[in-house]
Order: sequence, then C-alpha cells, then structure tokens
Amino acid sequence: MPRAVYVLALGIFAMVTSEFVVAGLMPQMADGLDVTVPQIGYLITAFAVAMAAGGPFLTVALMKLPPRTALMILFSVFLTGNVLAATATGYGVMLAARIITGIASQAFFGVGISLCAQLTRPEVRGRAVAVAMNGLMLGTLLGLPLSTLVGERWGWRAAFWTITALTVVAAAATLAGVPRTDPAGTGGGFRDEVRVFRRPRLLLALSTSTLIIGATFSAFSYFNPILTEVTGFSTGTVPALLIAYGAATVVGNTVVGRLADRYTLPVLATGLLLNLVFLTGFALFTDVPVPAVACMLGIGLVGVTMNPAMVTRVQRAGNAGPLVNTVHSSFITLGIILGSSLGAVAIDGWGLRAPLWLGAAMALAGLATVAPPLIRATR
Repeated sequence: MPRAVYVLALGIFAMVTSEFVVAGLMPQMADGLDVTVPQIGYLITAFAVAMAAGGPFLTVALMKLPPRTALMILFSVFLTGNVLAATATGYGVMLAARIITGIASQAFFGVGISLCAQLTRPEVRGRAVAVAMNGLMLGTLLGLPLSTLVGERWGWRAAFWTITALTVVAAAATLAGVPRTDPAGTGGGFRDEVRVFRRPRLLLALSTSTLIIGATFSAFSYFNPILTEVTGFSTGTVPALLIAYGAATVVGNTVVGRLADRYTLPVLATGLLLNLVFLTGFALFTDVPVPAVACMLGIGLVGVTMNPAMVTRVQRAGNAGPLVNTVHSSFITLGIILGSSLGAVAIDGWGLRAPLWLGAAMALAGLATVAPPLIRATR
C-alpha cells in the first residue's frame, strides 16, 4: 500500500473532525455566539448541504490540476474556513465558515479517493479506499471526543484552533508524502466524467450508497437520546458506548476493505441485510440494555463501513475520476441529510424508536437496489 494512501487518511481525519466538532460543543457555541442551540444545529445542516451541493463544483474547477496541487488548494480553503470559525465574532461569520469548510471537505474526499485509485492496482483499490477511509472512522472514534474535550476545557474556539493545527500537519504530510501525478490519469476530462452519469447502473449504485448511509444515520443521529431516555443509560455512560461504536466502525471498515474488490455486491448485500437485522433488533429491544448495545455495535460494524465496497462499485459503474467520486460523496451526504432529518420527523410523530424503524426501511430499500445486479452476476 503506497505511503500516500495513509497520508490521505490523515487529511480525511482532519476534515471529519471539523465536520463533527459542532455536534460536541453546541451549548458552548450557543453561549459564545449569543444564539440558541437549534441555531447551532443549523450549522451542522449547512455543512452537510455545502458538502453535497458545493463540493462537485469546486472539484470541477480543480480537475485540470495535478491531484497533489488540488489537494493543497483544498487544504488552503479548508484552513481558511477553520480560522474564520475560530475567530468568528457572530453567527453569520460562523455560518460562512461552515459553508466554506463543507465545500472544501467534500471536494477533498473526491480528489483523495480518486488519487487512491490512481496510485494503486485495480485489484487492491477497495483496500486502499478502506485505509484512506479509516480517517473517517477514526474521526468518529477519536476526533469527536478529543475536539469535545478540548472545547470543554479551553473553550470552543480552542477546538477550532486545534483542528487548524491538525490541518497544517496534514497539509505538510501531503506535500511530503504524496507524489506528483498527471491530472489526465484521474478520469479523462470534464466531458468524459459527466457522460458517465447517463449510465443507469451508476445511478443505481449511487442510490444504494444514499440508502446505506441514510439507514445508518437515521439511527446514529439519535443514539444519545435513545440510549438515555429509552434504554436507560446515564449520560456519563453514553460517550463510552459511542467510543465502542467508533471502534466497531474501524474493525468493520478493515474487514470490508479486504473483501470489497473481489466480492463487491455480496459484501453490500450482506451488509444491508445485517444492518436491517440490527436496526430491527434495536427497535424491538431498545429498552433492554444488552441486546440494545449489541445491535448498536452491529450497526457500527456494517453501516458506514460499507464505504470501500460502495466506492468500488461506483468506480466500476462510472470511473475513478475526481468528479465521479465527489458526486458519490454528495450522494453519501444526501443519505446523512435524509436519515437525520426524516428521523427527526419520525420522532415527532412516533417517538424515539421511530428512526430505528426508518433505518430498517431504508436498509430494505437498499437491498432492493443491490439484489437485481447481484442476481444477474450469479447467473
């Protein structure tokens, strides 16, 4: 595995930590910016929407540049957004900062995953994506609790300055550890990359990714209130459970990465089926601690950890270029938006178990998008 793949994981870790930091410091940021907690919550939505809508346009603007140069520009934009957040004097400035960092983060994912494909042999690309995406898993496992700890001890601005420092380290590592490569090797130009979106099998693969992530985040977004108000855990216990969940995602991502290249569709189908079982089990036994925690960890093993197989399928259906990978990331982000927002609507109507049932329904729909190509492949 090329050293550059591990360097890209560090960059992704910085991006993901910045994405999650607001969720861990909502009360402190609300006090510091003199706004309400729901208004701080909108910053999370703004980041996600900026990722989904703005990332592909920034990727298009950088397509003719060598990937390493594009990554350094993205680091600069991301760094600017984090400095703006750390020094924000009002809500409007903070909102602008989150939009800037969201757009840069999404484009970084697209260019970085495309570069993974360019630097590795086709038969190990899924494994390379898994290594890079460990930055995402470690962002869940370590980035969120560490940034929350820094923010609680030294103030929320310190958390953003810490992420700024991490970004500088990741940028320096990228400059030193990522080789110069030809931009032509990443996909073949703008027209070639746009043309592939006419392929029905690519659109089907993109919809699968949205449903996998939507199913997972409809549950993950509400683990805290579910575990405290229904399962009965204390608020002090929940962080430890979330760390265990993060550890499960690291394990699952590693396993899926090993299997994604040879067994792409079976891995996706198995992951969706198991996620359906775990989400249903969590919904049925929410008030029983042991099975509830077991199902929660199961969701960690087979939820976002499908990323290497999802990326492999999308690249085979389309190409390994930066635009395809960025648009794929946008479909993944769409799943986060749908899962969390529809989960909120479900809670308002049917209570805290409802987002778990919603996740199960989305996993079932995801199975429906994987079953036809899997059946055709086995004939």
